[in-house]
Amino acid sequence: MPLQYEGTLTEHRAVRTGCGIFDVSHLGRFELSGTGAGELISRLLCNDPARIKPGRAQYTMMLTPDGGVTDDIIIWWLEDERFIILPNGANHDVVMGTFADEAETDVSVIDLRGESVLLAIQGPESPTLIEEVFGSKPGRFRLIDNLGSSGSVTAAGTGYTGEPGAEIMVTADAGETILEQFLDGGATPCGLGSRDTLRLEMGYPLWGQDLDRSISPLEAGLDWVVGWDHDFVGKEALESQRAAGPTKRLIGFRFEGRTIPRHGYQMRCGLSNGSVASGNFSPELEAGIGMGYLSPPPPDEASTLEVEIRGTWHTAVIVEPPFIAR
Repeated sequence: MPLQYEGTLTEHRAVRTGCGIFDVSHLGRFELSGTGAGELISRLLCNDPARIKPGRAQYTMMLTPDGGVTDDIIIWWLEDERFIILPNGANHDVVMGTFADEAETDVSVIDLRGESVLLAIQGPESPTLIEEVFGSKPGRFRLIDNLGSSGSVTAAGTGYTGEPGAEIMVTADAGETILEQFLDGGATPCGLGSRDTLRLEMGYPLWGQDLDRSISPLEAGLDWVVGWDHDFVGKEALESQRAAGPTKRLIGFRFEGRTIPRHGYQMRCGLSNGSVASGNFSPELEAGIGMGYLSPPPPDEASTLEVEIRGTWHTAVIVEPPFIAR
């Protein structure tokens, strides 16, 4: 996927007002099936799959024993003891390898990247277009398996933009045809630039910037991803951190003008210091927005922070993401 096709702003607005399509085949995906597959997911990932049921998707994480984020992941629960696991592309081999190493003999781990294409169709007009192409569409965080005339399509009501739509996995030989159907139906091809501005407006974290093995879900403000009622790798460390309180916290902020923060810029708020994890220009707000870690976490009453840009400290308003309403 290139940085852009027609331009980041054009593609961003297409997703917010119409329909955009991303070829996200670089992302990881593998099938996990067999007796004990559900138990393995419960043990290796911090969210509790018992919160959902077959036919649904779930956002979750694989943690280190110290509670850091090895990867943030989507699971698709297709049917009893059959799942598709979707890690980030950079972490596909690590996550799939961990499952393969921990799997009992009855559990099968099958790499799907070489035999499939993954498309993300996003925007307020995308559900209608998905239904036109396939005759059906998934609800939010719902799944439809065996779609299409050949039954070779799996669609989940998930995405990375905050807009309605779906992520659709198709066989590699059908990928080009289905992509062309969406383009012929009016979808705008979108690149990495708009994918980043769209996800940042929603406050969605990016692994490698907002999340990594040195950051816990609690520090990232993602406490809701943790299912405390089941045992998982990293739980003991998270319980200790929850009792003591995180020593740093991901904070959202917005500039009043077009000042743009970038990854790595220094931040401060009273006695708290840190750096920007993600920053960009918000096309919807026409302002610079960002997220960064401050240590210690600033007091609840703090309303502003400062970001150093080319030697000058600029004041920004502290905002609880998402930055736009959806």
